[in-house]
Amino acid sequence: MKQNISICWLRRDLRLTDNAALYHALKSKYPVLLLFIFDENILSKLASKQDPRLTFIQQTLEALNLELRQYGSGIEIKYGKPEQVWAAILNTYQVKEVYANQDYEPYARERDDALAEYLTSEHIRFNTYKDQVIFEMKEILKADGNPYTVFTPYFRQWRQKLNAFYIKPYPVKKYLQNLLQKKGTIIPALEEIGFQKSDQKFPGQSFENKLKAYEEKRDFPAEDATTHIGLHLRFGTISIRAAAMTALDQKADKWLSELAWRDFYMMILWHFPAVVQQAFKPAYDNIRWINNESDFKNWCTGHTGYPLVDAGMRELNATGYMHNRVRMVVASFLTKHLLIDWRWGEAYFAEKLLDYEQASNVGGWQWACGCGNDAAPYFRVFNPELQAKKFDPENKYIDRWVPELKQQKHVKPIVEHAFARERVLKVFKQALNQ
Repeated sequence: MKQNISICWLRRDLRLTDNAALYHALKSKYPVLLLFIFDENILSKLASKQDPRLTFIQQTLEALNLELRQYGSGIEIKYGKPEQVWAAILNTYQVKEVYANQDYEPYARERDDALAEYLTSEHIRFNTYKDQVIFEMKEILKADGNPYTVFTPYFRQWRQKLNAFYIKPYPVKKYLQNLLQKKGTIIPALEEIGFQKSDQKFPGQSFENKLKAYEEKRDFPAEDATTHIGLHLRFGTISIRAAAMTALDQKADKWLSELAWRDFYMMILWHFPAVVQQAFKPAYDNIRWINNESDFKNWCTGHTGYPLVDAGMRELNATGYMHNRVRMVVASFLTKHLLIDWRWGEAYFAEKLLDYEQASNVGGWQWACGCGNDAAPYFRVFNPELQAKKFDPENKYIDRWVPELKQQKHVKPIVEHAFARERVLKVFKQALNQ
């Protein structure tokens, strides 16, 4: 007879410490099997067969497996469409309960709703928990019960509500002896699932020493003044609660507000999932984009003739990372100087960013374009040259990524700033007056 077990399905929470779903699973009355699925529905949409994020996931799973060995356990790792994987899992094990942490992206919600229905039909409970945000869905609402769509009042309430209860870690380690005893876990090579290993370097998890200088230096891309933990928050190798606790301990208020922006955009995506493909402000869907493919290619490869824009895009292509101030400049440039649809830029970032998160990326792009829920006004058009003078005054960042500028071999600007500004104001005004 098969042994009764619980399953904890790891997705964006690849850690054994302070993990809500894992904690609750381990406190259930059955031994816990950890499951990870390389989701074919997601992987089939990846543009590169050498996507570094898969290498990061695989390395993380290997490290977790090593840790689990001390407890005589391991992770069950599968590849396929989740609905097919789950059918096979239920054939193999006597599953009584399934535990997972909430995911707020539209695809994830559809997948989890379908799984909940399937498990219920098999008389199996599906329990989900808040883990990747401090406050979710309906925890911070306006007095009338509607979600906030402007960040400042949202953050005021977020900050007021934040206390030790919300960032208290889950003491998972105390219960790890309740893991299912499992020998010989096999982690499939990336080649087995149709991908190749990447030699991309990944940022470490340590960020505490960056917080003191963050507020003062965060806007200067030549300074190493940002934490680089976006990747770890994306895949849950760092707990959001631990990050917030560190920020509070160090009184790093500005950095703490960045964590609140992340919560804010997750909440917006949950309440308004259509923002993935539509402007939050519907009038902006009337914009007549030029969408010149040659201009888009120059933007992608960092050959626009604007040194700060080109430096940012080359940094992104080479490292999978781009400094946040520069992200705003390159996004504004694409949508306003080149009149290229923000969705093109959002998709390119989705392909290249190691720390890509749909909620924050869509939110950031709509902010830069002017069409988002709490966006910069459409008539605010960043001047890339003035931005460079202000935030990279000694050209340190630009010289690193656009070395030909010093030799005066940099390409000429593909569009003139004053002309582009006049044109975008006219086009946007026409769209908004329809």
